[in-house]
Amino acid sequence: MIHIEFTHPNGRRQTVRKVSPVQTRRGAEAYERQLRNALLTGTYDKEAQADQAPTFRVFAREFQTNYVATNNKPSTQRSKERVLRLHLIPFFGYMRLDAIGPRHIERYKATKLKDYSRKTLNNHLTILRKLLETAREWGLIDKVPSIRWLKAAKPEFRWLDFAEAERLLEASRCEPEWRMMILLGLRTGLRQGELLALRWQDVCFEARRIAVRQAVAEGILGTPKSGRAREVPLSPATLAEFVRHQARYRHLRSPWVFCQLDGDHAGEMLTKGMCKWPLRRARDRADLEALGWHDLRHSFASHLAMRGVPLKAIQELLGHSTIEMTMRYAHLAPSTLIDAVAALDPQQHHDSTTSLLELKTGS
Repeated sequence: MIHIEFTHPNGRRQTVRKVSPVQTRRGAEAYERQLRNALLTGTYDKEAQADQAPTFRVFAREFQTNYVATNNKPSTQRSKERVLRLHLIPFFGYMRLDAIGPRHIERYKATKLKDYSRKTLNNHLTILRKLLETAREWGLIDKVPSIRWLKAAKPEFRWLDFAEAERLLEASRCEPEWRMMILLGLRTGLRQGELLALRWQDVCFEARRIAVRQAVAEGILGTPKSGRAREVPLSPATLAEFVRHQARYRHLRSPWVFCQLDGDHAGEMLTKGMCKWPLRRARDRADLEALGWHDLRHSFASHLAMRGVPLKAIQELLGHSTIEMTMRYAHLAPSTLIDAVAALDPQQHHDSTTSLLELKTGS
């Protein structure tokens, strides 16, 4: 152990106590000389300050520049930048990273919970944890404080039953330029950004499939949300509609399956704003309640589950990164659970089609 009582030229007294990195008498003496020399030259405080972890505000800038900008999609970059700028930096900004502990994180949750949902706060905590994990990987802090996630209710989603979906398709016939886009949303589950970024080169008519390779988010073209491409097969009826759609708009020579049809921008990619009103008009003609493009994707997955398609297959078709995201549709396939429980009965009672009336009458 090194113990130094040092008096600076201006009369300020400073006590330094350190554990020698080399645990021998000679090593401790060499380390003491190093510390005394740093005190004499005035570099000790600078070296000690350099060893300290940076403040949250300072590291947040480095985190965005050297990690987020190179590892996240543009839409994710903007989302993280907003959360850091508006929420995390104002709260943790002047704290050193190694001083942030569970107590401060709980205080942040209690403060924000007054104005934001639990799901939103969990998103904030995810960004906070990633920032601290990066700081630990880069050797700036020794450990990441534990974070308790808030229990949030599973988000509800809107989906059309089979009859409503058919009504929507029928109502879209008077606008054929939009009908194919609505049909594809219902029959393939592509996200709106994936529909907008779909190119003719991604459609294989011979193999009857679509390759989902890219998507547009906030006007920027990038990879699909999951970060990986996937293939979605086309049903015979959907394929036939696709062939007619291609013949109808081939003259535009656009690389995009769905594009602007007239004016100076004919053949260019559509924007999300342009897609809002056509879907609303079809919805109103079909006498349906509020409906968005993502609800078509939910309807696709719901219909598959109701038809008994395994959740793992639905996961692959939707491009979900985890099966947990697909589990929200599990309750729509109750017959699967009934058959699973019925499998426990002796073989003579294993007919799941036996009616309740037959059981009551003993027939």
